[in-house]
Amino acid sequence: MSEKTPQIRFKGFTDDWEECKLSSISERVTRRNKNNESTLPLTISAQDGLVDQNDFFNKQVASRDVTGYFLVKNGEFAYNKSYSNGYPWGAIKRLDKYDMGVLSTLYIVFRPTEINSQFLVSYYDTTRWYREVSKNAAEGARNHGLLNIAPTDFFNTLLVVPNTVDEQEKIGLFFKQLDNTIALHQRKLDLLKEQKKGFLQKMFPKNGAKVPELRFEEFTDDWEERKLKYVASYRNGKAHEQVEDENGKFTIVNSKFISTDGKVKRNTNEQVEPMFKGELAIVLSDLPNGKALAKVFLVNENEKYTLNQRIAGITPKENCDSKFLSYRMNRHSYFLKFDSGVSQTNLSKPQVEEFVTLYPSFEEQQKIGSFFKQLDDTIALHQRKLDLLKEQKKGFLQKMFI
Repeated sequence: MSEKTPQIRFKGFTDDWEECKLSSISERVTRRNKNNESTLPLTISAQDGLVDQNDFFNKQVASRDVTGYFLVKNGEFAYNKSYSNGYPWGAIKRLDKYDMGVLSTLYIVFRPTEINSQFLVSYYDTTRWYREVSKNAAEGARNHGLLNIAPTDFFNTLLVVPNTVDEQEKIGLFFKQLDNTIALHQRKLDLLKEQKKGFLQKMFPKNGAKVPELRFEEFTDDWEERKLKYVASYRNGKAHEQVEDENGKFTIVNSKFISTDGKVKRNTNEQVEPMFKGELAIVLSDLPNGKALAKVFLVNENEKYTLNQRIAGITPKENCDSKFLSYRMNRHSYFLKFDSGVSQTNLSKPQVEEFVTLYPSFEEQQKIGSFFKQLDDTIALHQRKLDLLKEQKKGFLQKMFI
């Protein structure tokens, strides 16, 4: 196979791909927003493309006077030529969501002229173009860690592309359809998460109420208020630093493990503080305004987990359903109120044991716990499908481009 052909390509195409400069297949856009044609401030998101700054930065826009900005129209591309940390070398994205918007003059804007636009979208989803930008910007000025590439150098970057529009179109359409499928699965996943949020609000009593807004029809009794120490027992975890083993058979239940939903793991061959099926682990310590404090993990099997320090183990007593309790305790506002937003929060045993909430009958707890467990399983299934699609796209990007 020639070095100028990709590993995977559509049937009927055999010619070598060709090198070309970006300047030969596109033209730079430098029109200014002089007449205030648009007041929509844009920024580049590596995941979502060119998006409204108001949404991306939570309504904190960098500048309100955008008359001197570039006016960008639908179908045009933009690149942030000064980039520091995070996504390597920034991202190059096409404006698809809006008819037009404005971008800071720190960006480079261009429109394709001699190449299929959808092909170019997919090309800039690969990692190939980073090398060219890196090579052309290597001699550029560095200022406080920012790598700045001049527009002239940017347009001198080389691309390797099919020499026929037909092949460009087929590749562009293939990835557009794949992106549409990924977007569909993402919307389904987002909808399920929103539905769960709604059920959590309606299936537990609001402040001052004794019953929830939504419940299973066979249950009518008021819920009863109880402190955690009367429905579950508490214990602290133990240090595992001296016994960690990346090949160990037991997973250490620590803050990172819980906060990443099990994606980041540390292991050991010594079960220093065993955890058992049906027990809960809750994060006691987190940085100010962190997302891990009071996050709960429910143990689903024996002989698999061991409890780390700064994590509490909660063992439900008789007539307290572990699934129900896990959803009730997880990131509850009671625990979050101890976060001052200034210094690290460290929940104490008395603070956890004094947690007060309402409990229905054991049978109703079981129904509620099972309902949310099934919903979580469905969410996890959709998440796995989405992750698989993204991995498939990554593989195709590696093999369908040079």
